[in-house]
Amino acid sequence: MTISIEILDRDDLDILKNIDPDVFDDPIDLPRAIEFLADPRHHLVVAIDNDLVIGFISAVHYVHPDKPVPELWINEVGVAATHQRQGIGKRLMNAVLEIGRDLGCEVAWVLTDRDNTAAMSLYASVGNSAATDHVMFSFDLIK
Repeated sequence: MTISIEILDRDDLDILKNIDPDVFDDPIDLPRAIEFLADPRHHLVVAIDNDLVIGFISAVHYVHPDKPVPELWINEVGVAATHQRQGIGKRLMNAVLEIGRDLGCEVAWVLTDRDNTAAMSLYASVGNSAATDHVMFSFDLIK
């Protein structure tokens, strides 16, 4: 089994047409995928096994008016159940962290729930990580 790690761009939309249903939370929305891949601040890295996307990581690099360099926010990681615990998540993490380095980011960060043991293990395995006691609030914007 050879699994390739690919950094997608606007020309790679067809890759998102063959995805293991266990990878993303929901089916791919074509207009949103086009918008995402066209935005140079959005990053999507996928793991492919025999033309089937079996994992992904998405991230955004952003700037602040009070910070000298951009930061990389890692939004989400997903690996099909059939391919978990094979180091694919770590390969995806390393690929997206390299994107951040290439963009001049000095820090990358991600949030997860403490009880998400798979995520906690993955993030700790990549190194230089320190879990904190931050609290995330979510706001519904549709009334």
